[in-house]
Amino acid sequence: MASSAPLVMRVVGSSIKIAQRAGKIIRDVMCRGDLAIVEKGKDDLQTEADRSAQRCIVASLSKLFPNVTIIGEEGQSDLNVPDDWLITEPNVEFTEKHDCPGPLADLKESEIVIWVDPLDGTSEYTQGFLERVTVLIGIAVNERAVGGVIHQPYYKTDTGELGRTIWGLKGGGSGGMVPVPPPADRFLVTTTRSHSNTIVQSALDALEADDVLRVGGAGYKVLQLLEGKAHAYVFASAGCKKWDTCGPEAVLEANGGTLTDMLGRHYRYGKDASFPNSAGVLGTVAGISHETILSKIPETVKLAMNKTVGT
Repeated sequence: MASSAPLVMRVVGSSIKIAQRAGKIIRDVMCRGDLAIVEKGKDDLQTEADRSAQRCIVASLSKLFPNVTIIGEEGQSDLNVPDDWLITEPNVEFTEKHDCPGPLADLKESEIVIWVDPLDGTSEYTQGFLERVTVLIGIAVNERAVGGVIHQPYYKTDTGELGRTIWGLKGGGSGGMVPVPPPADRFLVTTTRSHSNTIVQSALDALEADDVLRVGGAGYKVLQLLEGKAHAYVFASAGCKKWDTCGPEAVLEANGGTLTDMLGRHYRYGKDASFPNSAGVLGTVAGISHETILSKIPETVKLAMNKTVGT
């Protein structure tokens, strides 16, 4: 069914459906039992689920929006996929229910860059921490993250079904969950589980959090903010990439939060952007002063982050 809705609304709506389909592929691979793990680098794994989910996402988006730039974590993808992997129609239900932000109403496909992490939290996936696995699709316009989808394939709903999809569009609202404020009497931080070092720890120490939650996956850490389990997401390292943060940044900021590098700068997500988030990540929930958190980060940490390139 064709849709006359503005392009960005069709992209977000379709990305919701596509992420859900990719989530089923991820579950199907796990059920078959052969993850076909490839080690891309130190602490950097790839499984059949990563590869197949990306093929589903990129093939579907390319079919629907042939002139949009798509950048996926797993590099170039084979677009020849099984028919049941393809989402070939926009999500009309989504576009009929939600209004488009005025500044995004008249975009051309060539103005949109989509960043895809088909399986964020691959180590968690291989180790059985399945609730931390997410599918991330981020939509950028004029190098800024404006829309995002975070799908949790293994989230258990009240009905017992698996899967939850959270979306956000700056100026256009959000859906999929109702954010919960973090506790007022404690300060909680979420950070990396497997990529810590002395600089990362120095930033954490300076914040004097009541508790530090160490979990994998940028998407999952942003969900912790929205679920009220942490006030801030702090990662003073170059350990994640643009496809890790484009979608989560848009979702968090659509809900009143903020996500920048460790120097308070928003990352640029243009088609020629370098992949590493070389100056780290700092995310804060609505109601928490991002500037106050930044002011507590030691100058030694900021200097180390400022020496990096490619932001």
